[in-house]
Amino acid sequence: MSLQDQYDDAMFDFSSADYDGCIKKLQAVLAEDSAHFDSQLALGMAHYRLGNYPLSIAEGHKAELLKPHEQLVHTNLSLFYMKAGDKKTAEHHGLQARIASWRLPVPSPGSSEAGDPELQIAKPKMVPPAKFPDQPWKKKNSPPSP
Repeated sequence: MSLQDQYDDAMFDFSSADYDGCIKKLQAVLAEDSAHFDSQLALGMAHYRLGNYPLSIAEGHKAELLKPHEQLVHTNLSLFYMKAGDKKTAEHHGLQARIASWRLPVPSPGSSEAGDPELQIAKPKMVPPAKFPDQPWKKKNSPPSP
């Protein structure tokens, strides 16, 4: 079974609220590949769902080591710290999540990062404005003759 299949199986358990089973499967994925970011991130959330906030924080920091500028890592850590009662650290990670969102590169249209052109947002075509018809009521009246 590939790592992706194992991860998908763990996420099925997560979506079925079988957090213990999910944790075991995610740990198996991480035993094979300790840099599997998605598994590390999901492991922290699984522990959070079980109410084990100190362990969720520890797993969240492991994900932070893999991708320190990832917005979702800091969003999760903010949530974990808030539930653990550490508001100051939660606010710090909330700010880090906001800063990470500002760092997201905006791909230019036509670049390889822009992705599939079929999925791009349609841009309106520039149509020149139509010429308005004569508006006799707006014409200046000539002064009345004496």
